[in-house]
Amino acid sequence: MSPRRDRPSTDAPRNGARKPYTRPSSAHRTAREKLSKRLSAGDPRSDQHPQRRIPVGLSTSSVFPAGVEESFRLAHEIGYDGMEVMVSYPKDSQDPDLLRAYSERYELPILSLHAPTLFFLQGLWGRDAWVKIERTIEIAKELGVPTIVAHPPFRWQGKYAHGFVEGVAALEEEHGIAIAVENMYPWRLGVRELLNYFPDHDPTDEEYAHVTVDLSHAATAGDDALEMIERLGDRLTHLHLTDGSGKTTKDEHLPPGEGNQPCAEVLRRLANRGWEGSVLLEVTTSSNAEARERTLRQSLAFARHHLGHHLDGDDDGSAAGDVGSTTP
Repeated sequence: MSPRRDRPSTDAPRNGARKPYTRPSSAHRTAREKLSKRLSAGDPRSDQHPQRRIPVGLSTSSVFPAGVEESFRLAHEIGYDGMEVMVSYPKDSQDPDLLRAYSERYELPILSLHAPTLFFLQGLWGRDAWVKIERTIEIAKELGVPTIVAHPPFRWQGKYAHGFVEGVAALEEEHGIAIAVENMYPWRLGVRELLNYFPDHDPTDEEYAHVTVDLSHAATAGDDALEMIERLGDRLTHLHLTDGSGKTTKDEHLPPGEGNQPCAEVLRRLANRGWEGSVLLEVTTSSNAEARERTLRQSLAFARHHLGHHLDGDDDGSAAGDVGSTTP
């Protein structure tokens, strides 16, 4: 779980300089070069000395286009520790009574709610972006959910974008719920990148008390996920476990181990430092029910193995097999 922490005053100074609207599209090349150097140097994987059993939850978006209840059912059957609910157009994703019923029926706590701040959800609950976050907060308070995940604003969102950092801090202070702002990625237009998020697609340099790192978004942006989690320290509240190749402009959300992101090393480092947050699987799965379930089982085995769950006596790790073999 991720209880709200007091907002730091000096951990992440903001750069007051005006940010450009575009920049040369070099992040992918730079990321590939850094990864190549790290691998050629050996980049030894951390030994496993977990200080805490970190819960592994399932995002309802991982089961799309199946519904919210199906996500709970699969998570219960497979053995996930909890859920992240993407608040979206389906009514049960917005209804605290139904969500409570799912949580009780399938014996799974809701670890987080994802506010409807995605581009394709701009029409949900009207155009006022603060309403989207505030209504998600009200659902979280009814259900006792400790964390809300939100995307940074788009540049064209005016006052909302320019007051977002301060507004998030004010809402956290008022309601006592963590709003973990998620890293995103630029949109690419030929040889240029459109810096469409404000203050930036990378929230680690802003004064957010709580941040979500998504490994697929890091791949698309060309950001170094290991540097991000080290830079954030205790401000890292949430991890979206997923993968990406870093070779496309698309947000791939591959299962962990199927891209080139350091998924295994991220999990090991977080477990070894006794990180207090939650890992939520957020991947694209097949519409074929059998293939989807296979992906969700393999991803959970990957996460548990590299978090060291097999070392605490509750999980022998036998399901994991060689799940770490494809990850740097």
